[in-house]
Amino acid sequence: MQRALLPRLCQRALRLCRGGLRFRCSRGAEQGAPRGRDPPASLPPSAGAERGSRTGRELRRAQQDSPRAGGGKGLERKALSLERTKGSEILFGVAPCGLALARARRALFRLFLKEPRGGPGRPVRAELALQAAARGVPVLHVPGRALDALCRGRPHQGVCLEAAPLPFRSLRHAEEPGRGESAGRQRLWLVLERIQDPMNMGALLRSAYFLGVHRVLATRSNSCPLTPTVSKASSGAMEVLDVYSTDDLQGFLKAKSAEGWEVVGTASRPEDVEGVPVISCSEFRWDKPLILVIGSEGEGLSLETQLQCQRMLAIPPGRALHPGIDSLNVSVAAGILLHSICSQKRRQGD
Repeated sequence: MQRALLPRLCQRALRLCRGGLRFRCSRGAEQGAPRGRDPPASLPPSAGAERGSRTGRELRRAQQDSPRAGGGKGLERKALSLERTKGSEILFGVAPCGLALARARRALFRLFLKEPRGGPGRPVRAELALQAAARGVPVLHVPGRALDALCRGRPHQGVCLEAAPLPFRSLRHAEEPGRGESAGRQRLWLVLERIQDPMNMGALLRSAYFLGVHRVLATRSNSCPLTPTVSKASSGAMEVLDVYSTDDLQGFLKAKSAEGWEVVGTASRPEDVEGVPVISCSEFRWDKPLILVIGSEGEGLSLETQLQCQRMLAIPPGRALHPGIDSLNVSVAAGILLHSICSQKRRQGD
């Protein structure tokens, strides 16, 4: 019986030795041999050792997932890595990118378009590519996942544009009449105090542009900067409209009032306003250059700014309101007030 067991023990020992040699060879290939090559043909791995060695399986899995191992996943991650120009930002969406290219108010670096696969957006992207080429802006066609990474998952519509940030304009240039304006023409400025939500900021700029506001002024220290999210929320109006900033809002309003401008604030709760008359927006008559001042959605205008206003406008509700829903979104309120004012300008034929 002992003699019958010897061949079996020898066979088992031989299998263990082969498994050990295969593992040592694989580890040596991982450390010193060129990546991505098969083990030497003289040392074929044993099927039993391949199934039974947990360490071997983990090693092979690490090799397959490694970016340097020549696997498809590693190459894909490397291909999707797009280095940015220092200090640049990524605009996203057809309207912001298209208007940024058309106006060229900022430095433009690269246009990223989703790889063409047909669909309704292809002619628009082709037009943007031609527009970028005309301005000397390089055009790169990349996978959709690369665009998702560039704009951090925001809705890009297959288009991203790398550009320099768009700063606020200096207030010293705001007095110069724009194209088609004259010094005696009725003018309307929108002043924003403490608007920090980029979606609200973008919606305000879009309404201001649509309804004919000549200038927009924001407080520099406590307002949202002109970010790509603001441009997207404005549907690209930020790329067209002049947006200025000031560090001394009260001083600016005082100076404009002395020049003959009417400064009008806004109030969501008229009962909270003291020292300044409050009227319904439907009662307001526009007969001189006007500055409309909008405050933040939560806090409204600061007391210092309220005291610089000659009147405050309120939007009368259409029903008795429950507490907590007794006010409007700031961009919606601004749209109603601006329409109420600008409709008078159309009626007067100015």
